[in-house]
Amino acid sequence: MTQSAHDIVADYAREGLALRERFFTSNAEAIAALGLNIAVCLAKGGKILLCGNGGSAADAQHLAAEFVNRFQIERPPLPAIALTTDSSILTAIGNDSSFDEVFVKQVKALGRPGDVLLGISTSGKSANVNAALAAAREGQLGTVGLAGKDGGAMADLCDTLLVVDHDSTPLIQEVQIAVGHMVCRLVDYYLFEAVVELQPYLE
Repeated sequence: MTQSAHDIVADYAREGLALRERFFTSNAEAIAALGLNIAVCLAKGGKILLCGNGGSAADAQHLAAEFVNRFQIERPPLPAIALTTDSSILTAIGNDSSFDEVFVKQVKALGRPGDVLLGISTSGKSANVNAALAAAREGQLGTVGLAGKDGGAMADLCDTLLVVDHDSTPLIQEVQIAVGHMVCRLVDYYLFEAVVELQPYLE
C-alpha cells in the first residue's frame, strides 16, 4: 500500500528523532571533550580548518561561519577556514594534480601544529577528506572526523571520530550539523562563559 504524504513526514520525523536521541546519548561525553579540545586550540592561538564534499562542504562552510561571525552570543570572531570555498584554488589543484589533493594542499599551506582539521563525510570514504586528515596528522594538527555508516577509513586518521550509525545520508547530515552546532555552543561556553574550567588546560 502506498504511503500518504502525511505518513512519509511522520515516519521520517520519527526515525530522525530516534537516531538523534540514540546518537547524542551514546556520544555526549565525546562531544563535550571535543568542544573542550577545540576551545583549547583556539585559546592557544590555533585555528580550525574544515572540509567535506557536497552537503558536507555546505556544512563545513556553515560551521566556519558560526565561528568567524558568531553562534548565539556576541563575542570576538574565532579563526576558522572552510577549505571548500575558493573556486580558483579548488579548480587549479583539481586540474593540475587531482581532486583527491584539493584539501591536502590547503592543509599543508594553511595548517600549523596545534590547529585542528575537521573532516566531514557521510560515508567516511571521501578520498580527498581522508587524504587531508592524513596530511594534517603528519603536520601535527589535531584531526576530527564526522562520519556516517561504519565510519569508513576515517577511524585510523582521527584523534576524535564521531560516527552516525545509519544508512540514510539525509539523516546522517542532520545529526552531523547538530553536532557542529553543539561544538560551537561548547566552544563559546569554555571561552567566554566558564573560563575557569578552561584555565587548567592552558598552563
